[in-house]
Amino acid sequence: MVGLPGRYKQITKKVGLPPGTLLHIGSKRSEKVKIRKLCYSSDDWTEKEFDKVDELLESISSAEKCWIHISGVHVVSMVEKIGAAFQIHSLVLEDIVNTNQRPKMEDNKEYLYIIVKMIHCYENNIDFEQVSLIVGNNYIVSFQENDNDTFTKIRERIKSTNGIIRSKDVDYLAYALLDCIVDNYYVALEYLGDKIEQLENRIIVHPQPKVLKEIHTLKNEMLFVRKAVWPLREIINALSRGDSALFKKDTLIYIRDVYDHMIQVIDSIEMYRDMVTGMLDLYLSNVSFKTNEVMKVLTIIATIFIPLTFIVGLYGMNFKYMPELEWKWGYPAILLIMAFISGCMIIYFRKKKWM
Repeated sequence: MVGLPGRYKQITKKVGLPPGTLLHIGSKRSEKVKIRKLCYSSDDWTEKEFDKVDELLESISSAEKCWIHISGVHVVSMVEKIGAAFQIHSLVLEDIVNTNQRPKMEDNKEYLYIIVKMIHCYENNIDFEQVSLIVGNNYIVSFQENDNDTFTKIRERIKSTNGIIRSKDVDYLAYALLDCIVDNYYVALEYLGDKIEQLENRIIVHPQPKVLKEIHTLKNEMLFVRKAVWPLREIINALSRGDSALFKKDTLIYIRDVYDHMIQVIDSIEMYRDMVTGMLDLYLSNVSFKTNEVMKVLTIIATIFIPLTFIVGLYGMNFKYMPELEWKWGYPAILLIMAFISGCMIIYFRKKKWM
């Protein structure tokens, strides 16, 4: 996961450049750009991969519903050519190659531009990827940072003869892509939930100092997750209200379903944030409790030895005339008295449940 210093260090590369200047900002997540075009109708579908963007542009026909998916946005010239072919504004292209954008939606009448964040969960890490969608009248152009095709199941649904996507317009495909991204948020929530549960158990059983660092890391992850997910709620809500003419009324009911999912995701994120915040208090309370337990034991031991120390100190004085000094049973008697006092104090502490 990219930290804040690294993110802003890359953004400063654009200082002083004119608006619309295409400059890739972000990590290079794929060595080779993959271009895939999937055209479909209610009767048939065709899919083809291209090595060069010029070959893609030559194959495009305005008479068919088409989904173009590009994996890798670090090649600025490729993004520029696609933008010119579909008459996409230079400021939109600038946002596509700048992968540090906040999720947002822009309606340019001829097309709708949507930026969302995909969340990937690995064994010990969580990563964020920018996905850009250009939704036109009969086409969708999607840009993804890496070559991990997250939309495999959607491709399978399009290729299926029973798939509803082929009978719908491209606005339904746009819904399907957004729904797929939101569904992946549940995977991230499961990952975070398991991590929180494991961390809580470690805090309760054995609160080591390194746990504090893990709490801090998890808190930062939750902050980035909230930043990536929260703005999408506004986007989905605007689409569900029918703000864009590119989304037809029969698709809005599906968009509202995605909005319900977003509400659940955000509620879960807020709950997890509160749990992570409470973890710090739990850690400090547990450490304080264990420290108090140790101090209680030491205090009890010290309290028991106070009268014993007094007796030893009393008979350690160098006075010549002390009646017990020449008594035959003086030493055993003092030991018995000390043992009796210690026993009484231990019984008293147990009755008070101090030990």
